[in-house]
Amino acid sequence: MNETAHNNNKKFLVVVDASENSRRAVSHVSRMLGGLSGFYVIFLHVINPPEEDYFSCRSEQEEWMQQHRIEIDRFLKGYRQILIQEGFDPKALALKTTLRYRPSIVECILEERNRLGCGTVVVGRHDVSRSEEILFGSISSKIVSNAKHCTVWVVE
Repeated sequence: MNETAHNNNKKFLVVVDASENSRRAVSHVSRMLGGLSGFYVIFLHVINPPEEDYFSCRSEQEEWMQQHRIEIDRFLKGYRQILIQEGFDPKALALKTTLRYRPSIVECILEERNRLGCGTVVVGRHDVSRSEEILFGSISSKIVSNAKHCTVWVVE
């Protein structure tokens, strides 16, 4: 295994939102890797804003984005703190937020994984009914189906 591939295997992209499922995924990473050196974790949140016609004016859209970013900042810092308490070096943790720039959130996540060179993607599994999963799919299932050249952890 070459050095770049080895380093990528120690780089984790943890996809999060404010849900309990994301908190479980972060806790799983902390239990599995806490205290081990050489691992790098990037927390990623993809903002999926409502369509423009959802807002009555531009200022309403900007207010929504500002409030959403405050919430995102709060939970990302909380997740970072969980790993620090488990022995992670704060310099080995990064927070990243991006607006959805592809047709789907999954495409954004996988593009970010490629761009950041992460060897593992970690996601929490959201509770959706079987019929909802058939109709709409689930982000975790789509990541498992479409991810290439990496490991995917889906945390229940």
